[in-house]
Amino acid sequence: MKKIVFYSMVAVLLLTVAACSKKEQPAGRCHIVGVAPNPTLEGKRIFLVPFSGPATAETVDSIEIHDGKFEFDTDTLMMAKILIDYHYRLGFQPLLVVVEPGEVKVVVDSISSASGTPQNDSLQVWKEATERHNAQLMSLRKTNMNAQADSIHLAYKKYTRQMAANMKEGLLHDFLNSLYPLTYQRKLSDGRTITVNADTNEEIK
Repeated sequence: MKKIVFYSMVAVLLLTVAACSKKEQPAGRCHIVGVAPNPTLEGKRIFLVPFSGPATAETVDSIEIHDGKFEFDTDTLMMAKILIDYHYRLGFQPLLVVVEPGEVKVVVDSISSASGTPQNDSLQVWKEATERHNAQLMSLRKTNMNAQADSIHLAYKKYTRQMAANMKEGLLHDFLNSLYPLTYQRKLSDGRTITVNADTNEEIK
């Protein structure tokens, strides 16, 4: 009987220790857990920088990479860039992330990625589509296949707009929605300003 009581106490103790040792993300905070697998980045400083607005000591966070890992923790909601120290940035892809509540898993390398929260999962899908589009567009432009390139770019613009529309609200919605507006204003030589269709470059009357 004593053995049963002893083992029960040990089991409870182990469960208590495990529960206390487990890190729980406070509600409303963003915890960015990063990996930088390239050994040349060991000890280098990495930055979390607002995508727009001033980049100051108050708005920029930074930390050194140790054992190929880094972390950021913030309660500021924003679109941000993760950047290696500019002295060592060549060959490493800057990464756009949505700083939102939850844990964001990040890999910084020649091809960088982010996942783990709803908006970052969607941003990664858009990022990969953008990279495929850019590679295809560059190939077509190099071979002077401009009509095909224009068609592909128009399809990409519509894809980006639709993705924003499907989200309806949020930081990523606002970011994507700002990239390809349907119209723009053009000032003519006679001083008039007209509204132009951004896809056809024709005046909207």
